[in-house]
Amino acid sequence: MKIGTAVPSEEELAAAPHHFIQNKSIFDSYSVGDFEQEALTKLDELFKKNNIQIMVGGSGLYVDAVLKGFDEFPEIDPSVRTEINKKYDALGIDYLQEQLQKLDAEYYTKLSTENQQTLQNPQRMKRFVEVCIGSGKPYSSFIGKRKNTRNFTPIIIGLEAEREIIYDRINQRVAIMLNEGLLAEAQSLYPYKQLNALQTVGYRELFDYFDATIEDAKLLENAIEQIKMNTRRFAKRQMTWFKRTENVSWFDFLTDRDEILSIVNSKIKK
Repeated sequence: MKIGTAVPSEEELAAAPHHFIQNKSIFDSYSVGDFEQEALTKLDELFKKNNIQIMVGGSGLYVDAVLKGFDEFPEIDPSVRTEINKKYDALGIDYLQEQLQKLDAEYYTKLSTENQQTLQNPQRMKRFVEVCIGSGKPYSSFIGKRKNTRNFTPIIIGLEAEREIIYDRINQRVAIMLNEGLLAEAQSLYPYKQLNALQTVGYRELFDYFDATIEDAKLLENAIEQIKMNTRRFAKRQMTWFKRTENVSWFDFLTDRDEILSIVNSKIKK
């Protein structure tokens, strides 16, 4: 998944030590909870060498996993996720919404009033329904039971730009990935399209294109436009998530790095 996930270049990887880059197979079962534990273990190791580490992201859910942690949920039989994926593929997001409303009306109502975008997020919704079905208990019954502590103090830096600039960058990014061979990469992964790791923007749209029974240039153009559109939606969800995050120092993406570093240095406890 090197191209579709925009893995850093060899030059970028050589410029500074990186961690958790292509460290898992698409066949591995891996959750945000697994990432939380592995990241914290790695941080404990790295803090022995240097008391300042840099995390770059990304998915707000995974950032929160490291900074704040999550509630503890039971192990769910993988067959439950497989069945939910099948029904989602056949029935769409409505199926997930109906299931959550039936299995955890309290949490569904909370999302409806406070975070409607999550109700449109297939991956999050699948997880909610998976926990409800696999545990036999409402998802909300596991929330707030675990107290998480951290042995570090986060300094959070956010970079922002005008929406038009972000969207233009997204279009450029998609074009670059296609030029680098995204189509061939997706084709090589197509036999495994049902795997959870591949339920992501950039691959699903091309898998749908490969599913077509006829070759048509227009279908490929439509798939590419879908990638751009879904990436824009993802970027919008990211910004909404991070704007709700507390204690973020926001900077225009063109701000001189020395100015940002001066703010960071002023926050570091000597």
